[in-house]
Amino acid sequence: MLELGRGALSKMGTRLEQPVQYSLRLGEQDLDLNALLGQGVRLEYLGAIHCSHCGRKTKKSFSQGYCYPCFSKLAQCDTCIMSPERCHYAAGTCREPAWGEQFCMTEHVVYLANSSGAKVGITRATQVPTRWIDQGATQALPIMRVATRQQSGLVEDVLRSQVTDRTNWRAMLKGEAAPLDLAQLAGEIFQACQDGITTLQERFGLQAIQPLSDLAVVDIAYPVLAYPVKVVSFDLEKTPVVEGTLQGIKGQYLIFDTGVINIRKFTAYQLAVHQL
Repeated sequence: MLELGRGALSKMGTRLEQPVQYSLRLGEQDLDLNALLGQGVRLEYLGAIHCSHCGRKTKKSFSQGYCYPCFSKLAQCDTCIMSPERCHYAAGTCREPAWGEQFCMTEHVVYLANSSGAKVGITRATQVPTRWIDQGATQALPIMRVATRQQSGLVEDVLRSQVTDRTNWRAMLKGEAAPLDLAQLAGEIFQACQDGITTLQERFGLQAIQPLSDLAVVDIAYPVLAYPVKVVSFDLEKTPVVEGTLQGIKGQYLIFDTGVINIRKFTAYQLAVHQL
């Protein structure tokens, strides 16, 4: 058994190629995961979690990698991150105004994606196509460009009257979603939601909320040798040693012949990785 590395786990690094290229981040070390496809891999939780922000040892990870004090005070852990339409920056109550200016008061993209079927989503413009890959989307299409995160959340709230904003992760891990005509779907959604979009444009200005047209759908392929028939999910707290033949990587999941594990869920966990 060969140790490949150890350290604090972070979400997998990705690079859009055909297929997507993945790396496992352990502290300052990056392991090439595509090279391990078809081989035996062992993940061992070393029993410690160190906050990904302050480094403090914590018994429990909050909001994917933070200790409780950081979870309670950091803007990136506030409820408006999950619900952007609840942004309270304008009220002067942002936990970290400088952070908000850098990450929230910046251009965002509203998109349609196909992971386990059609969904609507939002992301910072700088996170394209990373966000799509992290969700396991096989197709993605930007449909609107907006000036702030809050505005993207308000647009998404209007559009999800027509299409879900959630991914069925179990279905996503069982195989490739059937191809969709995302451009046609976007047209249908815009038509159905025109009143709501117009109301937001009147509130924030036409320049703040702009529909996008004539953009090409981005197709994404993942390095998967075989999909599981039944999805069994590993939890490092309950099963500190996870091992098996690495059969695929999709979204932020490693797919073993013994089960799957969501790497992002265990951000900041101290891990050792071995090749069997």
